[in-house]
Amino acid sequence: MSIVGMDAEIPAGGVVVVIDVIRAFTTAAVAFERGVTEIACAPTVEAGRSLRRLHPDRLLVGESDGLKPADFDFGNSPFEMSVERWEGRRMIQATSNGTLGLARCPAPAALLAASARNVGATARWIASNHADVPYTLLCTGRTAEDWACARHLAGLLDGSAPGRAELVAGILDGAAEHSRRYAGLPASERVDLSSDLSFCCDVDRSDFAMVGEVREDHVVLTRVTC
Repeated sequence: MSIVGMDAEIPAGGVVVVIDVIRAFTTAAVAFERGVTEIACAPTVEAGRSLRRLHPDRLLVGESDGLKPADFDFGNSPFEMSVERWEGRRMIQATSNGTLGLARCPAPAALLAASARNVGATARWIASNHADVPYTLLCTGRTAEDWACARHLAGLLDGSAPGRAELVAGILDGAAEHSRRYAGLPASERVDLSSDLSFCCDVDRSDFAMVGEVREDHVVLTRVTC
């Protein structure tokens, strides 16, 4: 088992869990909860636009520097995804960290996306399907929340009972780091996390793993109940 950041080499043939708590894979989890059936994760905003041109009926969701591009349907916001039902819709997601992280794993035995919202289901899926395969937990951000989620997931996979309160504290620490960074930016470039943070802290709300299938230029996530 290893917990690594985005600058690490990801070994082939293992289970890889890509973690982005604030906010990509919390947004993805909420989208699945609200009825989305499939999420095509693009490594860049431009790749997301290219997929949208091929599939104009799909929702286009994501961010550049934390903010919604003008031609996207929604930003990288679990709150925005929560306000409507999306039964049967497919989605394209492009973010600076989470979806880019998925693209860094070309030959895994299994590839999953996780946040605190589905961390328990992710552990159950791995235990049921790849219990004896080495795994790598890839933290896509440098702030505290992804690393707290990775430690929590590692504890679950090792058979311990990590505390939920410690994970939530790590997410709040990460949110505070984000806020301090945003405070130094012009108002037009600041990201308001206030409506999203409760979704990011809602540990194990989702009862499904988000399992990835590597395609030529993107990764497709599907929901697998665990």
